[in-house]
Amino acid sequence: MKLVFAGTPEVAVPALDALIAAGRHDVAAVVTRPDAPAGRGRRLVASPVAQRAHEAGIEVLKPARPRDEDFLARLREIAPDCCPVVAYGALLPKAALDIPARGWVNLHFSLLPAWRGAAPVQHAILAGDEMTGASTFQIEEGLDSGPVYGVITEHVRPTDTSGDLLTRLAFAGAGLLAATMDGIEDGTLEAVPQPADGVTMAPKITVEDAHVDWRTPALRVDRLVRGCTPAPGAWTLFRGERLKLINVQPLPDREELAPGELSAGKNHVYAGTGSHAVELHWVQPQGKKPMRAADWARGVRIAPGEMLGS
Repeated sequence: MKLVFAGTPEVAVPALDALIAAGRHDVAAVVTRPDAPAGRGRRLVASPVAQRAHEAGIEVLKPARPRDEDFLARLREIAPDCCPVVAYGALLPKAALDIPARGWVNLHFSLLPAWRGAAPVQHAILAGDEMTGASTFQIEEGLDSGPVYGVITEHVRPTDTSGDLLTRLAFAGAGLLAATMDGIEDGTLEAVPQPADGVTMAPKITVEDAHVDWRTPALRVDRLVRGCTPAPGAWTLFRGERLKLINVQPLPDREELAPGELSAGKNHVYAGTGSHAVELHWVQPQGKKPMRAADWARGVRIAPGEMLGS
């Protein structure tokens, strides 16, 4: 088939690579989000998918909006048979959905109908799911509601961050998407409607969502930190400034501390929660690089009974 691949961030690159490497289909073009400012200089930088496509000599389309007529006209000229999608980052209008003869097929990082939306991996960790996966489905106008072609499953490990889990799913899902393209072409795959039961939503995690409430149990604090790492980053306040929490560990047998209360020793920093303490392993003070929590505590000289939180 002639394909137009749509994707933007690093997590979409393995799927593009898999389609290119397989050689069975012609990746005629790539659709990605426009260049965005990055780094201290805020220079415009092409997306990871755009950079990979340039390296491979593939045409790159960067519409400001996928409903722009210039983009739709070019897509009609290319006349793709199918458009595989991974984390493109914009809703596709019906005018675009109708162009490829075999539609747009999305690789979504959950076991649909669970966790429809922008942040399925983060929500799976926040909810304490033991199993997740990836699904390929036919895009329709509803949010992640189209019929499913195939799934893979993946265990959520006890120490997984959303970054860890998403990386594994990106590579495993790349193979699933390539196999789905093959099955659509040779007629061996048929999309199956999603069940009406079991629908859960996974909206984008905001910075405010990532604010740690020390009154919640230690398990909840741990899940929030892991689910928000690397982005948007779980955080709390210390002496009125933000402190990012990169890695914590629940400690059921440690001393009892009030929610948010700190206890620091030579090689450890504990913080109280609504249940038992957690140990802070890595933190990032405002305006500084990540550091071991014990090193941070020595630098700020935590006083007895000092608290995290507002």
